[in-house]
Amino acid sequence: MSHDHFDVLIVGAGISGVGAAYHLKHQCPGKSFAVLEALESFGGTWRMHTYPGVRSDSDLYTFGYRFKPWLGPPIASAREILDYMEEVIEENDLAKHILYEHKITSAAFSRKTNLWTLEIERLDTGERRVFTCNFLWMCQGYYRHAEGYTPDWPGLKDYKGRIIHPQTWPEDADLAGKEVLVIGSGATTATVVPAIAGECKHVTVLQRSPTYFIPGRNINELVELLRQIDVDETWIHEIARKKILFDQDQFTRRSFEEPETLKEELLTGVRAFLGPDYDMTHFTPRYRPWRQRIAFVPDGDLFQGIAAGKATMVTDEIDRFTEGGVLLKSGKELKADVIITATGFNLSVLGDIPFSVDGEPVNFADTVTYRGMMFTGVPNMVWVFGYFRASWTLRVDLLGDFVCRLLNHMDEKGVHRVEPVIPAADEGMALSPWIDPENFNPGYLMRSMHLLPKRGAKPEWQHTQDYWREKEEIPAIDLDGAEFRYA
Repeated sequence: MSHDHFDVLIVGAGISGVGAAYHLKHQCPGKSFAVLEALESFGGTWRMHTYPGVRSDSDLYTFGYRFKPWLGPPIASAREILDYMEEVIEENDLAKHILYEHKITSAAFSRKTNLWTLEIERLDTGERRVFTCNFLWMCQGYYRHAEGYTPDWPGLKDYKGRIIHPQTWPEDADLAGKEVLVIGSGATTATVVPAIAGECKHVTVLQRSPTYFIPGRNINELVELLRQIDVDETWIHEIARKKILFDQDQFTRRSFEEPETLKEELLTGVRAFLGPDYDMTHFTPRYRPWRQRIAFVPDGDLFQGIAAGKATMVTDEIDRFTEGGVLLKSGKELKADVIITATGFNLSVLGDIPFSVDGEPVNFADTVTYRGMMFTGVPNMVWVFGYFRASWTLRVDLLGDFVCRLLNHMDEKGVHRVEPVIPAADEGMALSPWIDPENFNPGYLMRSMHLLPKRGAKPEWQHTQDYWREKEEIPAIDLDGAEFRYA
């Protein structure tokens, strides 16, 4: 096997990995590094997802990197996001650092050598390679790209039509003139339905329970005004980010402090598209706002399709599949030529890679997380896991600064290993699941909570999901605090 060594290995060339590479290059210019990517090109989610209409469900002024102004619409297509990432790679000469079709088959750390050893399979050639590094930066995302989540419905094999999961959209999908049933109620449904409604005979959306949405124009009026008065794009980007983050902070606060008022405002926004006579039970969730992610619906396109009679909402539960469609628990049967299962995805904990430390397998469910990015008993590694209530990339930038500061601090101290440890004063603190389900409870997390690290009672031992606190706290972390052990 060929053997390569780097100071830092970044895993994944999606939005997190490209951002990490940028920060490492600019803040730790003396470090050698490579980005390992299993796909044939950069982009991660935006490369893999090819279903009709695929787009962001949060604004690109905060989903874009802080260091590169976003010039397009607030809600962007996958193609626009890939073009933006390509510019980042080209402008910062990152392409030479990215190794594509390199799949990690194992990752092992040794406290004797203070090195990570990664075994790699070259997917294009079948070659086996070994990489070593001093520090591992996990940016591989949080769900399995190869397959989406499909419930084990009774009678699924009885159905004679075609079943498509958006995550693995086939190139030969033909929906023209067909009765299409979309099962699901989240952001993917809100994206797919308006994109296909025009070509189908009719689209029926079947949801077990409703979801909150925010409809609005796909422009940022503040940005348009600033451009009109010829403000520099770098300033516009920064001002827009600050304004959007301020608004999001207020929205999140209100979801806890005045949930009923906020709920009515959200429903009023949807009702404006559907009219006063529409049965709003289809868009009235049983939970308070923000216990699950809320998707922005640009120009209300989902609701426009419903109002125009091209799409119909049905709120019910599946009893079983039939030869021609789905039988509901209410006794009604929904006939369909094609069924699209927009039912979510499967969580992937650190890429489903087998990890070991000093020869012992790592079960991340037995570890405690330090701020949702490091884990007790696992040295020289950071995992980028973003925000549910704010744009993922905000945490990419925050952790980019943190990792680079940590690496430079280790060089200054002349040490080769760092790992988070629970101080003696906190050893007896209560441990709980990774995320409080009363705080945030989407299905993919609830199904996989047993695989994730534990959280402690104190904020530093949690992934708080609170960007507005972390933007102050993470830059102020005392790297010589009792939570860090160096060697």
